[in-house]
Amino acid sequence: MQLTEVFEQIAQQEWIELPTGWLQGRTIFGGLVAGMLIHKATVTINDPLKKLLSCSVTFVGPVEDAQVKLTAEVLRQGKSVTTIEVRLWQNDAVQSILIASFGSQRESRINVPLTIPNVEFPPVEQLNIVPKYLPFPECVKNFQLAWTDGHYPMSGSKTPDFKGCCRFDPDLHADREMQLADLVTLMDVWPPGVLPMFRKPAPASSLTWHLTFIHPLHSQLHDWFKYQVITDHAEHGYAAEHAYIWDAQNRLLAIARQTVTVFA
Repeated sequence: MQLTEVFEQIAQQEWIELPTGWLQGRTIFGGLVAGMLIHKATVTINDPLKKLLSCSVTFVGPVEDAQVKLTAEVLRQGKSVTTIEVRLWQNDAVQSILIASFGSQRESRINVPLTIPNVEFPPVEQLNIVPKYLPFPECVKNFQLAWTDGHYPMSGSKTPDFKGCCRFDPDLHADREMQLADLVTLMDVWPPGVLPMFRKPAPASSLTWHLTFIHPLHSQLHDWFKYQVITDHAEHGYAAEHAYIWDAQNRLLAIARQTVTVFA
């Protein structure tokens, strides 16, 4: 099942059949969950003048490989900003929650340019794509990943963090215009920044994920994107990190902040 079929279900009904091949351990890949929540919010708002400004996702519990229900409630609809809550239900319990803010542009005298430096990445032709036979979760097979700096997960690195390039695998996903739900799904495929410090496999999972969207998305599904994660702090079984994702033209698309639970 292609992601477009999942999105069509979300636009038409509450109960959704999940595609196969998206498991991440015992749960469905969190990026797919977040992408579904984003799409439900977008089709519920249904206002092309209001763009997604930011959203927060809380992964309450594991989502099984079974039907899920998505419900949406507009919390407030103002002149410029609309705030919406979307919940994903399974087994009569809420398993994930999204709070999102959509806003229309307005005149302002305040203009602070981005100060994030451009990160150097090698040309696409020089990327070393992660082989499919490596022991990554099942969901990773939907993508192509290439580390350009830093270490793989569970490599026993003395330092966290990495950067790399990513895209949907062209052999598994037909090319088309990319949606925000696709970008969110893609962005979450990267592991937490502390995973390279693990010496052996151990659980780590996203607890909260906050996304702020900067430039509009004008990409195709087969385009390459650039990613960098930076760990701010890790102690007592939790890590705080932030990450950036750029498109192929080096436009910063989104900034993510994440709290990660670490069992190592």
